[in-house]
Amino acid sequence: MHAKKVTLAFALLAATSARPVGAQEQGIHPQSTQYEAPTDPLVKQKLERWRDQKFGLILHWGLYAVPGIIESWQLCSEDWIERDSTVAYEDYKKWYWGLSQQFNPVKFNPDQWAAVAKKAGMRYLVFTTKHHDGFSMFDTKQSDFKITNGPFRDNARANVAKYVFEAFRREGFMIGAYFSKPDWHSPQFWWPKYATPNRNVNYDIRKYPWRWQQYKSFTYNQISELMHDYGRMDILWLDGGWVRPRETVNAEVRSWGAPIPEFSQDVDMPRIAAMARQAQPGLLLVDRTVHGPYENYQTPEQRVPELPLATPWESCLTLANNWGYVPNDTYKSPTKIIHSLVEVVAKGGSLLLGVGPKPDGTLADEAVTRLAVIGKWLDVNGEAIYNTRATARFQDGRTYFTQGKKGTRYAIVCLPENQPPPATLEWTGNLPAKGSQLKLLQTGKAVQWTREGNKVKLTLPPDLTQQAGAYPALVFAFVAE
Repeated sequence: MHAKKVTLAFALLAATSARPVGAQEQGIHPQSTQYEAPTDPLVKQKLERWRDQKFGLILHWGLYAVPGIIESWQLCSEDWIERDSTVAYEDYKKWYWGLSQQFNPVKFNPDQWAAVAKKAGMRYLVFTTKHHDGFSMFDTKQSDFKITNGPFRDNARANVAKYVFEAFRREGFMIGAYFSKPDWHSPQFWWPKYATPNRNVNYDIRKYPWRWQQYKSFTYNQISELMHDYGRMDILWLDGGWVRPRETVNAEVRSWGAPIPEFSQDVDMPRIAAMARQAQPGLLLVDRTVHGPYENYQTPEQRVPELPLATPWESCLTLANNWGYVPNDTYKSPTKIIHSLVEVVAKGGSLLLGVGPKPDGTLADEAVTRLAVIGKWLDVNGEAIYNTRATARFQDGRTYFTQGKKGTRYAIVCLPENQPPPATLEWTGNLPAKGSQLKLLQTGKAVQWTREGNKVKLTLPPDLTQQAGAYPALVFAFVAE
């Protein structure tokens, strides 16, 4: 097939099949059920600080933004992946790698990103320094497959990750570096000598230990660059949980359905962790789904756990349908995101919300406007979200409960979208102390309430009940008995 025709075929694929059927389900990371609490006092201290933030932003940005397709996964040959059947796999890979010479985000403005995120009420950042495709969004010295080796190389902000981290630090964010343990572009991971049948290393490490040792050194050196050359780091967020020691593969891991080789894909996390924490004392390590000392908090993806978890955790959800930018994507409403945030926090977790910047370096208008609405709600109700912890009774129907560190209890009533609030509300449990006030946070005024057995009933001000859709959730603060 001629190059021009190949390019056209890929363009059509990008426009008509941004996310293959099943990718949302099979490309995600299930949550591990085992947890080992950290013992390092600095790590424990930072973990508690992270648990106070509650609302974070994860930015998936890389080559996949150029054609607007699923992030990295179409490079992988597994039966759930769909590509244009008229295009040879090797031609597809060449086309994909060639996107590095088209990626030129001339409107890249990380200060604007940070301002939007702060206005949205977000408190921590996770930025993709490298996804599974191996394209580095930082000026790594370990590979030429990077943002600083393409048409963006002469831009003053070509070392993208550096300027993203700096912009968000100036706004007071905790800083996290996303890094993919698998690197499908590296010849030490996908050796050109062999085909690439799935997401794993494509050669038998037991037969070629020297080659895997080269990959371990490559991974260590890239992470070392991020830990030493890019300022203060709070979180090292490691993706690609199938790259793991063989001894950590248990029945739970096998139940995921992903292919698992009979040899260890161990990148030596003890050595990486020691180096990273020497450079960044107290660093949180999130080796996703690899239960043990390097998964300091758990990361259920594209779902909220049914019940509270006893461990530190965050739900990783997308604002639209995709992690990265896809043209004409469908965005969730601000009300839906606010309700998800409330549910996650009431269950003791944090929400990491995914947004994909456009290939020119800007954020989509749909994302900006929705984030602004979420921020307006948090401006007046954030007291019930930030610095809170779960209560023994976390939910009663559409009402969720949180508790501040000084003992204030919060009832957060999630209202149906595009409907006016009812004249009265009620919930069971989490009763205010007798004779105490029950305050509506958005007005700062007390509301009338009565108690009937184990049930609280309150009457809303008339002006609230006349504005359909104006209030995603109402928050009431009180002293519990």
